[in-house]
Amino acid sequence: MLIYTDTIFYTPKLRSFQYCLLILHPFLKQRTKSMQRYFLYFKYDGTAYHGWQIQPNAHTVQDELQKALSTLLREDIQVVGAGRTDTGVHARMMVAHFDIDRDLDCTQLVYKLNRILPKDISADKIEMVDSEKHARFSAVSRTYHYYIHLRKDPFRRAYSCELFYELDFDKMNKAAEILLECEDFAAFCKSNSDVKTTLCKITEARWIKDDCHSWHFVITANRFLRNMVRAIVGTLIDVGRNRIDINDFRKIINGRQRSGAGESMPGNALFLEHIGY
Repeated sequence: MLIYTDTIFYTPKLRSFQYCLLILHPFLKQRTKSMQRYFLYFKYDGTAYHGWQIQPNAHTVQDELQKALSTLLREDIQVVGAGRTDTGVHARMMVAHFDIDRDLDCTQLVYKLNRILPKDISADKIEMVDSEKHARFSAVSRTYHYYIHLRKDPFRRAYSCELFYELDFDKMNKAAEILLECEDFAAFCKSNSDVKTTLCKITEARWIKDDCHSWHFVITANRFLRNMVRAIVGTLIDVGRNRIDINDFRKIINGRQRSGAGESMPGNALFLEHIGY
C-alpha cells in the first residue's frame, strides 16, 4: 500500500524511518546551512604584543581578537589575518576573515567588540563578503610606513626611531628606486625563515619629509618577507650615512645574503598602513 501526505510518500515499512526524518528535518536543515564569510577591519598598537599570530605562551593580537569574537558569538571563532606583524609592530589597517553559519548585525558586532577588546585594539568595520574571498590570498597589495626622527623628542620615541646622525635623503631615495627594479629580496629576509619564495613585487618605495626633524619611509608591495621592511630601512640608512653607496646597495640585493644587508631596525616605528583588495 502507498500512502500520500503533503510532505512525503512512504510505505508502511518505511513509515517509522521517514517519520524520524520529518522530526529531524529542521535540525538537519540548520546544520547544513551554508557558512557566511565576514571581513573584519581593525587597527592595533602592537607595543604590548608578540606580533599578530598566535604563539604558545605569548600575548598576541590574533588571540585577543578570537577570544572577543568567540565570547560575543557564543561559539569558537577562528580568524585568518591578511598577514602577520612582528613583535611591537603596529597596524593602522589590518584585515581578518572568519566564517559563521548565520547572518550577523555587523554594526552591532563592531560596537560590542569595541566594548570588550583591549584598549590597544579597535574594530573599524565588519562586512559580509563572498565565500571565496580570503583575507590573505585575495590581498593584492600591502603598504608599510617606517618613522624616524633626528632630534630627541619624548613624544615620538614610542612610535618613531630616534637617530643621532645626519642622513642624505636624496641619496636614500635614489637607492630606494632600485627596489622597484628588483624581484628577489632574499637579502632582506630573516635568516632561516620558512618561505617558499623570496620573490616580491615592490611598486612604491620612498622617503617623505614630515617636518624639519622627522621623515617616514613608504613601501608598497604585493607581499613582504619576514623582517623585510625593517632590513630595507636599515640598509637605506647605511646609504644615507655614506657607509655604502648606491652601487653597493644594488650588489647587496643581487647577492641575496642577509649578512650583506644592514641591521634590522626596531619594530616600534613600523606601521602596517593599508591592505588593498
